[in-house]
Amino acid sequence: MQRRTVLTAAAVSAVFGILGSPAIAQTKWNLAAAYSNTNFHTENLVEFAKDVERLSGGKLSITVHGNASLFKAPEIKRAVATGQAQVGEVLISIHENENPLFGIDVVPFLATSFADSKKLWTAVKPDITKALDAQGLMVLFAVPWPPQGIYAKKDLNSVADMKGLKWRAYNVGTARIADIVGAQPLTIQAAELPQALATGVVDSFMSSGATGYDSKVWESLSHFYDTQAWLPNNVTFVNKAAFAALDKPTQEAVLKAAAEAEVRGRKISEEKTNWYFKELAAKGMKVQPPSPAFKAELAKVGETLTADWARKAGAAGEAAVAAYKK
Repeated sequence: MQRRTVLTAAAVSAVFGILGSPAIAQTKWNLAAAYSNTNFHTENLVEFAKDVERLSGGKLSITVHGNASLFKAPEIKRAVATGQAQVGEVLISIHENENPLFGIDVVPFLATSFADSKKLWTAVKPDITKALDAQGLMVLFAVPWPPQGIYAKKDLNSVADMKGLKWRAYNVGTARIADIVGAQPLTIQAAELPQALATGVVDSFMSSGATGYDSKVWESLSHFYDTQAWLPNNVTFVNKAAFAALDKPTQEAVLKAAAEAEVRGRKISEEKTNWYFKELAAKGMKVQPPSPAFKAELAKVGETLTADWARKAGAAGEAAVAAYKK
């Protein structure tokens, strides 16, 4: 009798042990992102993470850390390359000093529509993929920002009106614009922009309607000029070793979720462009195109920036632009 009781307890214990153990071993990744949690890029990353977990049957879980809370924007690429985070998203043009091809999407007036932005990314993706691969990174997807315009707290009727502005720069191109027009460039990433505006550190910058909305720019500035200068890409990449450590079905889940995230992100960016403009206007900002004369002067600035970029990019840049224009 006693022996039967012991066996029964052991059997019950074994059953509960099986039921209590996880059905699968779950891998957990961290994704470092630079933009606010309410920004459409970050929201798209959260959906990507959900898709990965669903498609992998729960085998891979990705936690998205927005607003540069895990690493500051310029640090994200290196952090993922060294395995401090498994996935990251950056505005790829902030690394143009490292490789001119990373800045091809901010060559002024080269690709100014969503269709052209997609075509340009398709043309340059092999080169960017190769460059990041050499750093231990694998490209997952790219999503463009809405077209870039100029924010200011006064009327801008000419390039001369930009002289002396405290101009927020976030990449080579925006810093160079300040040099050309006589503004004062200050390197400030998106997560730091609201404070810089509130404290008067900057009084102007070039960015999309999305960044202006996220930063509540209407609390500090009054004008937005829709120059449609370029559509810069945020690129999401994964540490190659971390990806290689996944089993084949989980790798396929990541790639499928990435492909869906690129399509979804592009669609959202395009759909929200006019919505951002309406919201800025509703907050009291003057949202308008630049005057014909101002636009012509900006085009001249663009020609200088394009020539600067072409000299740095050399044959590789020339080939990428030719492929895009084909």
